[in-house]
Amino acid sequence: MHVVHPPKLSDAAADDDSPELLRTYQTWKGSNIFFLGGRFIFGPDVGSVFLSMFLIVAPVAVFCAFVARKLIDDFSHNLGVLILVVAIVFTCYVIILLLMTSGRDPGIIPRNAHPPQPEATDQGIEVGPGQTPQLRLPRVKEVVVNGMTVKVKYCDTCMLYRPPRCSHCSICDNCVERFDHHCPWVGQCIGRRNYRFFFMFVSSATLLCIYVFSFCWVYAIRIMHSENTSIWRALIKTPASIVLIIYTFLAVWFVGGLTIFHLYLISTNQV
Repeated sequence: MHVVHPPKLSDAAADDDSPELLRTYQTWKGSNIFFLGGRFIFGPDVGSVFLSMFLIVAPVAVFCAFVARKLIDDFSHNLGVLILVVAIVFTCYVIILLLMTSGRDPGIIPRNAHPPQPEATDQGIEVGPGQTPQLRLPRVKEVVVNGMTVKVKYCDTCMLYRPPRCSHCSICDNCVERFDHHCPWVGQCIGRRNYRFFFMFVSSATLLCIYVFSFCWVYAIRIMHSENTSIWRALIKTPASIVLIIYTFLAVWFVGGLTIFHLYLISTNQV
């Protein structure tokens, strides 16, 4: 999509000059940040994406260096190598889902350049002393959707009547279709076009936490059996496992809770 700027005064006299063509993202009025010529659209808090990436990659790197690498020789038939490879590949998959959630259009409804024309039944005239009469748009009006009458609200910023289940995000300054929330961890609104990637991201992050948590215990149990000691003494011999067990235990309550909550929303058709 392109936007044509009105010609400047100096260009109006030159018949041979064509009007300057600008892409939509170059004249965007929202708070979004664009990359690679408008191919990726992020929220204004895009910096939080890098924090989320660090919180995912850093513990997995510790897991690969101090736990999975030690398990390579403890399993036969290259199962130890498989533990390491799965952790790396699954982490890359989670990062890709994070970027697809954060860098994708969540369902932004393009704002109007001018307010819509009021219907004949909705026209009202406001006249003040020395003022030109102006038409007044109703704040709420009723429309028929699939044979049902629903109320839609007018958005002053986007100058349009928002469709059902659409809300205006105060952070991105856009009306988003099927707006769920603005997630600070992905730096983007969650709406119609990126909701499935968001759900895949949080559910995959939950599985990654469970994976790291489980194999940290596996490594500690193998130390316990090999040295014939207690599980607590075995954990002391692998401080990285202690840190990862605590970290993933706390993280799984967050991403796991989100996964269960959104599973409920999907099963009850509330998204």
